Amino acid sequence: MALIGEVPVQALHIMGWNVRRHVPGILTRSADRWQQRAPRIRALLNQEAPLLIGIQEALPHQVAFVQESLGATYKAVGHGRGPHGAGERCPLIFDSKRLKLLEWEQRALSDQPTHAGSRSWGNLIPRIVVTGIFLDRATGNHFQAINTHLDHLSGRSRLSSARAIKQLAAASSFPTVVTGDFNAATGSPPLLELLSDGILVDTWDAAQTRVSEKWGTFSSYREPRRNGPRLDWILVSTGVRVERAGINANRHHGGWGSDHLPVHAVVEFDQSGDQP
Repeated sequence: MALIGEVPVQALHIMGWNVRRHVPGILTRSADRWQQRAPRIRALLNQEAPLLIGIQEALPHQVAFVQESLGATYKAVGHGRGPHGAGERCPLIFDSKRLKLLEWEQRALSDQPTHAGSRSWGNLIPRIVVTGIFLDRATGNHFQAINTHLDHLSGRSRLSSARAIKQLAAASSFPTVVTGDFNAATGSPPLLELLSDGILVDTWDAAQTRVSEKWGTFSSYREPRRNGPRLDWILVSTGVRVERAGINANRHHGGWGSDHLPVHAVVEFDQSGDQP
């Protein structure tokens, strides 16, 4: 049974998921092998059918696999984090039948955001953020989507990246949805920064209904822990109505598709909001 699945036409089903990069099978355990995980990822995506998903830690063939699993109308924006667009990426993948992409941009999370592959905040590998402005064809609403994957080692990088993302949300005239693996839990400096000043709120806290246990999102292919650390988040700008939120611990084909659990939110935007 789907945790969220299809939603009423006035709402959007948003999902965030670190799908775990494809590591050659000889280098990893059975549960982590792509040939084991791919059918599980496909089954979950087919069941949930989000209208917009921000994925993290994806290689190009994994992005294509997610698109193909969701259907022919799904498109993706975002390229690799390296200086020439290669490597892992954090794309926004969306149903183009429902959502019209108006513009998009990828920035480095560094002091040189327009310099692809740049690093300046203590992270050893480049970190990126992808933004898109969308028109919801069903409601006429416009919104901004942001997707990212913060550094796993450098606390300074995570905090500086959080400030940059909050600035992107604050600068937009449109309501904003942020999906990401922040590698940071409740009460950590990056989350305190993102949720300060009343610009963004956590969809779990803001939801009218929570449709799951409060699972820790990094389960490492094991039974998830109740009230474990949440590293994966969906935030929205204040004023966005959050109908439902959940953390998806469902198993498919006998296991999980990633070492992270997907996170979900069902949101509605104020139809009187600014238009371009």
